[in-house]
Amino acid sequence: MAPCLRTVAWIAAQNWDGILTFEVHFRELVVPAIVAFSAAMIAPIPAAAQDSPATTEPDEGDDIIVQATRTGRRVQDEPIRVEVLDREEVEEKILMTPGNIAMMVNETPGLRVQVTSPALGAANVRVQGLKGRYTQILADGLPLYGGQAPALGLLQIAPTDLGQVEIIKGAASALYGPSALGGVINLVSRRPAPEQQGELLLNATSRGGQDVTAYNSGPLTDTFGYSLTGGFNRQDRQDIDGDGWANIPGYERWTLRPRLFWDDGSGSKVYLTVGTLTEQRRGGTLPGRVAPDGLPFPQDQRSRRLDAGLNAQTPIEGIGTLYLRASGVTQWHRHTFGAVVENDRHRTLLTEASLGGGTGGMTWLAGAAYQIDSYRSRTFPAFDYTYRVPAVFAQIEQKLLSDLTLAGSARLDDHSAYGTRVSPRVSMLFKPGPWTVRASVGRGFYASTPFIEEVEAVGLSRIEPLRGLRAETADTASIDFGYARGPIEASLTLFGSNIDHAVQLRDASATRAQLVNADGVTRTRGAELLLRYRWEAITFTGSYVLTDAREPYPDGLGRRLVPLTPRNTAGLTAVWEKHGRGRIGLEAYYTGRQALEDNPYRTHSRPYVELGAMGELTLGKVSLFINAENLLNFRQTRYDPLLLPRRAPDGAWTVDAWGPLDGRTINGGVRFRFGGD
Repeated sequence: MAPCLRTVAWIAAQNWDGILTFEVHFRELVVPAIVAFSAAMIAPIPAAAQDSPATTEPDEGDDIIVQATRTGRRVQDEPIRVEVLDREEVEEKILMTPGNIAMMVNETPGLRVQVTSPALGAANVRVQGLKGRYTQILADGLPLYGGQAPALGLLQIAPTDLGQVEIIKGAASALYGPSALGGVINLVSRRPAPEQQGELLLNATSRGGQDVTAYNSGPLTDTFGYSLTGGFNRQDRQDIDGDGWANIPGYERWTLRPRLFWDDGSGSKVYLTVGTLTEQRRGGTLPGRVAPDGLPFPQDQRSRRLDAGLNAQTPIEGIGTLYLRASGVTQWHRHTFGAVVENDRHRTLLTEASLGGGTGGMTWLAGAAYQIDSYRSRTFPAFDYTYRVPAVFAQIEQKLLSDLTLAGSARLDDHSAYGTRVSPRVSMLFKPGPWTVRASVGRGFYASTPFIEEVEAVGLSRIEPLRGLRAETADTASIDFGYARGPIEASLTLFGSNIDHAVQLRDASATRAQLVNADGVTRTRGAELLLRYRWEAITFTGSYVLTDAREPYPDGLGRRLVPLTPRNTAGLTAVWEKHGRGRIGLEAYYTGRQALEDNPYRTHSRPYVELGAMGELTLGKVSLFINAENLLNFRQTRYDPLLLPRRAPDGAWTVDAWGPLDGRTINGGVRFRFGGD
């Protein structure tokens, strides 16, 4: 504890000016708001509206059923560890960032949202220290955001209509193919209630952002239901440190997604969805300002996306259940990197059929899939590719004892560019009393493309054409110890991975760069610790993650720490919540030092602490909320410039983002609910 206190004291000393400013803002803005919320919430509650006593064991109806493993089992019974954010947690994060899911996943232990393009604010999700390109993001089990979600994809997904979020860490290629080498994040949509209901949320931020999101759902007939989600999000472009380069990019985004549900009540179900998005994002130099070479450098991106998806199932008497899945997504982009304009199109098509069933203590599923991923560039056609991947897969779970279950799954992909690949995974679940032990080992592969993090940030104009890249392969393993009794919940996870042939960016000359396979293994080892305690209406959660990730240097001479991977991260949150009255939350997150690459100002980042506070007051069908992030006002640009003195060989004008660029941000708004209870 003493080293931790010394660390916090040292950080406070380094941020004294920010703390003084925080104190003033806290007294003037946050304290009155919290007092007002508290006064309203502790007011006497009518007897008819009082909550019943809290219970430590959920009712059977409250069990969480997960979809990411394809078995539709309770999360407690899954041999594969699946972390689930339920609707209550989703609602809390909606009040913090109504426009995207970045904060929702970033505050999950073992997941880190990494900014990949400081010019556009683009980011992806790193799972247990692995690069973001290895994480597959799904919507109801479908790749509606592409086989490899673009770097801006995470910031374009609104959480308004999410029922829960399911997270699988480690190689999941046995379940979902090459795009799931590092893990899966499955976004499960809300199902329509028996009665008509709707929601409208209005939000504004102290940094010039506004969000309007709307949701409506209900029954159409006895067997049909629907939901409709739409939103408009915008942000002013802002240069916080005054260097002429946008620290916060500006954007305007429109989204629309209708969904149709059919359920005949006897096991046959159909789910249909279509979605569309359009966004214009602007970053780089501000009007009238220039980069260090004396020339303006606008960095903009226009995005358009159209997608459609189908999930269907029907029971077959005496055999099991037939499942059908299909989806298609097309994304068009117009990138501007200074004087260079890149126009491209990404497309992903999936069809899949499987049959599942079970007898006694055994469940099984087998099927076949066919996926096409293609990229076309009107500006740089040398990078075009089309991957065709037919596959067969199978999984089986066997309950050997009342408290012991084994599971195995495997997938064979016949990749048009990288040949035939087999991806197995074996898992075990042991539940003696209040303890839970899960162990899992798996292997997967990743079909290399030009779009690693560095290339998505700078474009293709300075990248050499691809020559002989090999598929990236990984072995992952984890063991998880969990304990839950009464108000106490705890878990400890040990994890590790080895990646062969990881693709890296290497300087080829003063103005060119090339993609190469690393000459060696990228090794990651780590541990996650989670503690949760519930005391009446308050939930305390503490987490700590240790990550040691090392990779070969791009030139093959020696090894280094993987850049932008903090060795130590920790979090502490406290949330008071009372149904029908509101909630108050406090949080603190610590991010340790990170190794940096190609940064002329420092070789390692500074550690930092982020504090946050939020409150929601519910008045019948109306909720008022306020949220404050990064109260200490920590900003990377308080210590070093964001701009490089000269442009890098790959075309970058900025150093990597190792800390917050936007500083303290306060948002607040109102949420209206219609219909329902």
